[in-house]
Formats: sequence, C-alpha cells, structure tokens
Amino acid sequence: MAKKRNEDPYSSARKNKRDTKLRRIIALEAAKMMYQGSESEYYTAKRKAARQIGVGKQASRSDLPSNAEVRDSILRQASLLEGEKRLENLQQMRVYAYWLMEQLMDFSPKLIGSTLTGHIRKNSDIDLHVFSNSLTLLTQTLDQLLVPYEIEKKRVIKHNQERYFTHIHFHGRFEVELTVYTLDYVSYGFKCSITGKTMENASLKQLFQLLQNEYPEMDLAEEMVAWDDKLDSYDLFPAYLNPLEGLDGGKHHPEGDLLYHSLQVFELAREEGYAHDVEFLQAALLHDIGKSIDKKHHAIVGAEILEGLVSPRVIFLIRYHMDMLDLQRGQLGHRKTIRLRQSEYWDDLIALRDFDNRGRIRGMIVDSVGEVISYLKNLERVGYPC
Repeated sequence: MAKKRNEDPYSSARKNKRDTKLRRIIALEAAKMMYQGSESEYYTAKRKAARQIGVGKQASRSDLPSNAEVRDSILRQASLLEGEKRLENLQQMRVYAYWLMEQLMDFSPKLIGSTLTGHIRKNSDIDLHVFSNSLTLLTQTLDQLLVPYEIEKKRVIKHNQERYFTHIHFHGRFEVELTVYTLDYVSYGFKCSITGKTMENASLKQLFQLLQNEYPEMDLAEEMVAWDDKLDSYDLFPAYLNPLEGLDGGKHHPEGDLLYHSLQVFELAREEGYAHDVEFLQAALLHDIGKSIDKKHHAIVGAEILEGLVSPRVIFLIRYHMDMLDLQRGQLGHRKTIRLRQSEYWDDLIALRDFDNRGRIRGMIVDSVGEVISYLKNLERVGYPC
C-alpha cells in the first residue's frame, strides 16, 4: 500500500496567501466597476473582474470575494476619492430620509441600505421599505410632495415561484427608491444580499435615535423646518420640460419633438467638454422651455421663468442663445453684437449655439428627463456625475 505523502504546511500557507491576494484583487477590480457605475450587480462585477485579471474560467465560487468584501472595497475607494464630502453627504442623506419618512408615516417606512449603514458612495440613493395594501393611497401622498417619481413593476422568478415587486423611484433632493410591500410584511425579516443575514432596518423612531447619537450638535427640529421650506429647482425641471414632449419643432427639427431635441443638446454638451459644468448643462437642457408658452419669444420667456431658480450665467445663456442664431445669419445689430462679444459668457454662447444647431439627429440615444436630472443632482451635490 502506497504511503501517503505528508502535506507541506509551508506550501499550504503559501497557497492560502495567494488565494487571499487573489480575492483582494478581484474585490478591488469589482469595486472599481461598481463605484464608477459600469456594473450594478455584485456577482456580475466579481465575475467580470476575475475575467479581466485572467482567472475567469478557472475561478470557482470560493475563489471570489464575498459581497461584503467588495462593498468594503467600494467604501475605501469612496473615502479616498470623496474625503470629508462623503461624510457630509451621508449626514444630509440621513436627514432627508428622516424628513421623507415623516411624510410617509402612514406607510410604516423603514430605512435600509447604505444610507443606514454608512456605506454610501458618490451615486448612492436612499432605500426605503414602505407598506400599504393600496398603491393609490401611497401615490396620492407622494403627489402632495410635488416631486417627480416613476413606478416600476419588477417580475422575479425564484425557486419556481413568480412574484411581482413594486418600486417607486422618487426624484427629490436625493434619489430615493421605495420598495412597496403589503401590510402583512411589516414585521418580516428581509435577507440582505450582501451579508446573507437579516437586513438592517430603522423605523422613524430608530432613525431619530441614530441621528441624535451620530450628530449630537445638530438641531433636528430646525433641520426639519429647513427641509420643509426648501424648494429644489430640480424638482421643478420636469414641469418645465415635460410640456415639450410631443411639441413639434417644425421643419428645423427633423429629429422629433422639442423634448427630444433638448435632451440631445444636453447629451452633446456632456460628451463634448461640459460633463462637469453644472450651469452649462442646465442651460443646454432648459434652453427651449419657453417654447411651450411662446415659440417666437421663447428665449426671453424661458429666462424669465427660471429667474431666481438658476444662476445668472444660466439665465444669460438661455436669454441670448437665439441672438447667436441671428448673429450667424447676419441679422443681429452691431451694438448687440458688441455687447455679447464683451460678455464673460461669449465662448459659452458660441458652444451652446453649436450644440443647439447639431441637436437634431434622428434616432440619437439620450437619457430620460429623470436620468439627466439625477446626473445634475449628483454632479452638484458631490462634484461627481452619477
């Protein structure tokens, strides 16, 4: 009988060290993808990361890092790149979550996810569970907040069982995802996909205690009054843009309606040098909103509508973008031409006019109104686009 050879303990230790290093590398690469937004699912990101470093086919499930390891790597990257801004943002997200949960008190809201645990990054949203047997009652409450939202129905088949989930994407001061459950799930212990354990959650009372413990210097009552008084200009953007949908731009707009045109102008600006310029992107998106009221004088009307909601630079670009067209046609007076050329925003006017002229492409892929507003909010809030 052949004698079994003793296993070399040093060889085993070296293998464990290699495996640990491999898991860390995969976790780091997966975290980069998720932080940058190119992947949203942990398992997909881990598999893709394994392929990128050349071990995709050989890597077994045990070789891959856990979701928690990837999440921790994401947090380290966020802390490194965003610094103190991340912690300031976390506090504001928690306060906003508390304010929104107060508005939704009748639906037993519970805060879950990264806003509760503190694992936020630049494009994190706020996740809430709400409970109601009537979606209509819930949406009526949301309607009173005068903030745009969309309802999404998801069909999931798991263990040969088909279920439908309702998600509401709420575009307030922060992006919020509400997952709606019936009342019989109020006390249910949902499983966390990251840790595999029962998901952490906080009721309104528990979140109040968290805020008191984490931010003892903050006057929460004063913060709530401030949130009640705040009117985010982004909350009004859909009301200005949506009337452009279906509005014919005439022979000069072969691409389609004026909303599609506005989204094209935004996209061109974002792709060609203005991806981090909030004010210019706002002007690109909103330059034609006056056309739903007065097509002939839409530049003046649009600027007047936005007075006090956006910066003077945005107002100026919208107010004079049609004068630049007259200039191109040789129809602008000498004095006005001189005034525009002397403006500090002259180069921006030229660029906006160019994007406006070119934003007339049939079939061009653009983001939705909700997506571009989300992009602008993230860019303005943390200095990074989502």
